[in-house]
Amino acid sequence: MPRPLVLLMLCNLVIGTSAFVVAGILGPIATDLGVSLAAAGQTMTAYALATALLAPLALMASGRWPRKRVLVAAMALFTLGNATCALAQQLGTLLAGRVLMGAGAVFTPVAASLAISLVEPARRGQALAFVFLGASLSYVIGVPLGSWLGLRYGWATAVAVATVASALATVALAWRVPAHVQAPGASFAGLGGVLARRDVVAVLALTVLYFTAIFAVFSYIGPVLQALVPMSGEMQALTLTLFGLAGVAGSLAGGAASDRFGAERCLRVQLVVLGATMALLPLTAGHWATMMAALVVWGTAGFGMMPPQQSRLAHLAPAQAPLLLSLNNSMLYGGTALGAAIGGLAMQPLGLARLSWVGVPLTAAAMGLLWLGARRTRGAASANG
Repeated sequence: MPRPLVLLMLCNLVIGTSAFVVAGILGPIATDLGVSLAAAGQTMTAYALATALLAPLALMASGRWPRKRVLVAAMALFTLGNATCALAQQLGTLLAGRVLMGAGAVFTPVAASLAISLVEPARRGQALAFVFLGASLSYVIGVPLGSWLGLRYGWATAVAVATVASALATVALAWRVPAHVQAPGASFAGLGGVLARRDVVAVLALTVLYFTAIFAVFSYIGPVLQALVPMSGEMQALTLTLFGLAGVAGSLAGGAASDRFGAERCLRVQLVVLGATMALLPLTAGHWATMMAALVVWGTAGFGMMPPQQSRLAHLAPAQAPLLLSLNNSMLYGGTALGAAIGGLAMQPLGLARLSWVGVPLTAAAMGLLWLGARRTRGAASANG
């Protein structure tokens, strides 16, 4: 892979760690700030909504800027939000910091557009998978480490370490990214035309559905794990690490399989597997090994869906790829926010141990949407033929 992609991958590791580390330490956050677990879980909602709404606006507003300037500015804003969270003494300040982080997450679609511009079309899936490998690695390295730090030394310590990491990433971008690096920008002018296409809207809607399913559970993953199998902080960190390793494998496999077998075929298999594991997860209560097996399969399928989804969008409109990838990122975080909200509402009637059942009808709806889209595409091809 081209060298700039390595640094972009590492920056996504930092962003993923900072964004999702709170999921493993919601208990200490809620206790320290004197709020309910469901209220603390809305830190995920705040970040997700800010990313969904503000990141595309920042992308289009900076469409004429040099790509290096956008990358550095985005990471600097993300670092400011991280620092605000680390110093927060009340929930309102913590939520404000998460909003700033969400705006700084414009880094991600810009990095994705660079990835597809630096390789030939036949390797786009692999390039996207490599750049987003950083997000997958955050579940292997950053989130488990942050969970351990937060449970042992306090949640603010974990967030402070993430702040230092994001500051170092900002410096590395300013130092190592070539000033001449180029990729297409995005503008407000192309937004209306893109959103008028039913095929594009269908792909974006699929992203919303499956991320809502995943984050209805993952937003509360620490408490969910404890409800299924009570464990020490070290054991929880190990569980999250293994889950993250499955995600890394899924992300890499998803990119390669998308290039070889086609995006839609990959997604059909992944959605079936994801729905099945979410249905079975509550049945593993009291058995760590069985629970871990279900989580590994879930992580492999769930993380593996992002590369084929992005490949579908890049194929639909290559000239609008940065805008489409940004919109897909917005749908991702829109689903994250919706999932956190739905999970918070379902927590009381279902219980934490059975929370994953919320995702089953959502994955079924995603499978139906994918089937309808494929049927419509085949019908159009037959009519044109």
